[in-house]
Amino acid sequence: MQITKKDLEKSQIELTVELSTEEFAPYIEKGALKVAEEVKIEGFRKGKVPLEILKQKIGEMTILEEAANIAIRKTIDEAVEKNTMERQAIGQPQVNITKLAPNNPLEYKVIVSLLPTIALGKYKGLNLKAEEAKIDDKELEKALNDLREMRAQEVLVERGAGAGDKITIDVRMSLDKVPLEDGDHKELAIILGKDYFVPGFDDKMMGIKQDEERNFELLYPEDHHQKNIAGKMVEFNVKVKGVYERKLSEFNDEFAGFFRLKNMEELKTNLKESLLQEKKHNVDMRNESELIGKIVDDTKFGDLPDTIIESESRNMMMELEQSVVRQGGKFEDYLGHLKKTKEQLILEMMPNAVKRVKSALVIRELAIVEKIAPAHEDIHKKIDELEAQYKDNADIIKMIHEPDYHNSLNNILTNEKVIAKLKEWNYAPTGDKQKS
Repeated sequence: MQITKKDLEKSQIELTVELSTEEFAPYIEKGALKVAEEVKIEGFRKGKVPLEILKQKIGEMTILEEAANIAIRKTIDEAVEKNTMERQAIGQPQVNITKLAPNNPLEYKVIVSLLPTIALGKYKGLNLKAEEAKIDDKELEKALNDLREMRAQEVLVERGAGAGDKITIDVRMSLDKVPLEDGDHKELAIILGKDYFVPGFDDKMMGIKQDEERNFELLYPEDHHQKNIAGKMVEFNVKVKGVYERKLSEFNDEFAGFFRLKNMEELKTNLKESLLQEKKHNVDMRNESELIGKIVDDTKFGDLPDTIIESESRNMMMELEQSVVRQGGKFEDYLGHLKKTKEQLILEMMPNAVKRVKSALVIRELAIVEKIAPAHEDIHKKIDELEAQYKDNADIIKMIHEPDYHNSLNNILTNEKVIAKLKEWNYAPTGDKQKS
């Protein structure tokens, strides 16, 4: 087998692989056997058709094409491995058969994407200041009020709506008498006094009763996220379906009992701890992002292959889609609201995909340079934890024991160890600030 290597742009190489006539011959026999098993020729059992008769009936090129596919599958890994010793190949190689004819060698070309070269910048002694997670009284008060709002009792009333009431409405919005796309809302729930919809809307609804209809105009803010109506006078047609008086619970021990807690003090303590844990997680993510971002900015990268950027963009798209579905939405509706296709969104995600790829490459390189890896005990301990957590889910238990999952878990734990080391090297130890 002869292999010729050619360097391409964007961290790619092209390999031209040639199998001589003699080297290709055994694969032609295998190709003939494979084709013979799949075709029925009168007078012969499947798999027992002589080669010459097979050529006459289905054509020699059909056999050669099958033989070429078998030969490529058997030789491509060796060809790629021999020519990517210094840099790791990524993604699926692109294969193209370039010479295939009776009594001739087989030639095919392979385009392989490689991890780019990377020269780490400074990653120790950056002397960064970690953001600290704190919960103040206002945040706790807001969270308590949110809990009370969630448990509000609602009673349908016949009087005019006032601040604190909930109204359900049908809304039609127009611009210059032309109905707005996505401007119709049915059974929309509004709590008056919160200004959730658009500034001034709640004021227009004060005193309105069930089955009453109102028409009015409102000027949308210049910085409104819907650019087509930002800074413009929008016409509203609103019909009220119902007015509900909302009764809020008192903050007392009975209220705490709704959440299976003894008293308000226990509720506040639990709520504050929950808020603090969430904030610590968010702050930790921001600290990590700032830290890795600084190292990435000081690192020199070779050309990033298009394939790795496109793959990461699609991963981000999949994460977004899963997030929308988890929140009870339909991704098609989400795209419709944005007035974009999946492909347009993927293109917009590419700059962030580049950042994520560079961050991953930095962490990978640091693991190699600093010889950071999880111990076997760490991996087995994590697997034991997952088995205990998902003991009743046979599918997940099966996945946990697959080799691919072990590799993925090894990567996750390696990344965690690298990030922990980066924090140790670059943040001053200040108690809880450094806990991850």
